Amino acid sequence: MKKVLFVNHDITPYVSETELSTMGRIVPQKVQEAGCEIRTFMPRWGNINERRGQLHEVIRLSGLNICINDTDHPLIIKVASIPSTKVQVYFIDNEEFFTRRGQIADQEGNTYTDNGERAVFFARGVIETIKKLRWTPDIIHCQGWMAALAPIYAKIAYKDEPSVANVKIVTSLIGSQENTPIEENIKDCIAFNDITVDSLSKYDTLADSNALLKMAIDNSDGIIITSDNIDPEILEYARQSNAKILEYQEEEIGQKYVEFYESL
Repeated sequence: MKKVLFVNHDITPYVSETELSTMGRIVPQKVQEAGCEIRTFMPRWGNINERRGQLHEVIRLSGLNICINDTDHPLIIKVASIPSTKVQVYFIDNEEFFTRRGQIADQEGNTYTDNGERAVFFARGVIETIKKLRWTPDIIHCQGWMAALAPIYAKIAYKDEPSVANVKIVTSLIGSQENTPIEENIKDCIAFNDITVDSLSKYDTLADSNALLKMAIDNSDGIIITSDNIDPEILEYARQSNAKILEYQEEEIGQKYVEFYESL
């Protein structure tokens, strides 16, 4: 039985229904129904209604500080179960990063100036949590650009951690995501353990979420194309990479995804 860790940008019904949140909802369930053991994570966005979603804090997993660019940020873990399914969702939370009413931008449409740092916190928070769970996935499957830093952390910064030492990374390319600006000091925020600012020199400019997706592709063993509406720049970058590609699947995605995992 494969163990699959899903790192999701969005999951419906906790946020509005979009192509991204629908994939975050459907894929883990389909893979679980196909016989895999799963764990599923997403950010605890500020627009999530915790009471309606029945989120509650997992005290034994919370309390760790994640240091980013010399600043400590407390990690809070919450959990809930998607109604009428057997899928449990872990939420990565922090009062500074995830209590705002918007997800990526404020109500006036102004993009938050620390979205890259939030992605750092989310990715590292997921890995630190599975370490505490003492759970060792065979596959880490990332969906959405907020999850795009999980591959480089698993492959490089945490490569000696037993929980992820032998993991294979899969990144889904999902349509309808806007390319979002990120902060200029993002390399300083990403740097951790064996990831240094100098080691990121390949990425001359890390100015937007597409750049983070390219970094995810570079550190992935497999790429899944989920629609015919993928950003052409990202799609071409994936096709030029060394990762194995699974083309767009319309039916039986659970079984086909599991077969893809096994082929890596």
